Amino acid sequence: MQQDIPRRALIEMILGAAAISTTSLFVKVAHVGPTVSAFYRMAFGGAMLLVGLVALGQWKRVRLAEIAWLTIPAVAFAADLMLWHRSILYVGPGLATLLGNFQVFLMALAGFLIYRERLGWQFMLGVALAFVGLYLLVGLDWSRVSERYRLGVVLGVATGVAYAIYMLSTRHAQRAGHVRIAPAQLLCVSSLLCAMILAMAALVEGDSFVLPDTQTWSALLGLGFFGQVLGWVLLTRAMPQLPASLIGLLLLLQPALSFLFDVILFARPTRALDWIGVGLSLVGIFIGSYRRPAPAAEPAPESA
Repeated sequence: MQQDIPRRALIEMILGAAAISTTSLFVKVAHVGPTVSAFYRMAFGGAMLLVGLVALGQWKRVRLAEIAWLTIPAVAFAADLMLWHRSILYVGPGLATLLGNFQVFLMALAGFLIYRERLGWQFMLGVALAFVGLYLLVGLDWSRVSERYRLGVVLGVATGVAYAIYMLSTRHAQRAGHVRIAPAQLLCVSSLLCAMILAMAALVEGDSFVLPDTQTWSALLGLGFFGQVLGWVLLTRAMPQLPASLIGLLLLLQPALSFLFDVILFARPTRALDWIGVGLSLVGIFIGSYRRPAPAAEPAPESA
């Protein structure tokens, strides 16, 4: 029997993915360093979530043990943002976002090694398609691009590694029962912890926290709101109501729209082979991340 898809959840999923797709654009136009923009994303986003949770009466006491467990993924996410924001500045919002989404393969591989989750032929096909697409995007011109561009590609791939560590450590803390707070509050606490870590990193780098102009203020407030609040709130509301295959497909809107925005707003030079590479990478990411839903258990026979 065909599953009915709730229209509201579908719209929320699309809007959430579209909201998150704008984050790389805000980083690009903010006149501050990559670590500082990452700090303000977490600080502004975490503060907005905190105000909202308190105003709605949904803030619950957080145990020190939960904060300790969430520090591990907070460090990983801080590393993710530091790497990704540099990649955005070096290779552009579109390619940097696409590279970061290669984390789905690392997540699947970790699931196989840690949780003994099965990897089928779809995973191998997805990996092959994604890396052929990546080769068309950056491999053909690798010898002719600048060192800065090459570093940006490497940092984009490393972003996926850091994000996978963040996701796996968060999932472990929740599955093992170390962290039992609601998703919105978990995101809030993680954001504020991450902001503190990024603040220390920015101080070590000698960066200034001064926001020099209205454009930077607007960009970083937008980064915090769309990337850390609106996008994730919409996604976490919609995901439980949608089939996994549709979630995976709709999440591809984030890298696809980021690449499209890069071409339209920042005049990214894009050839036909580049579009083919983007398409193959997106298809590969979707295939590599797809998981068949577990078959529903048969109902137990009623007792007489």
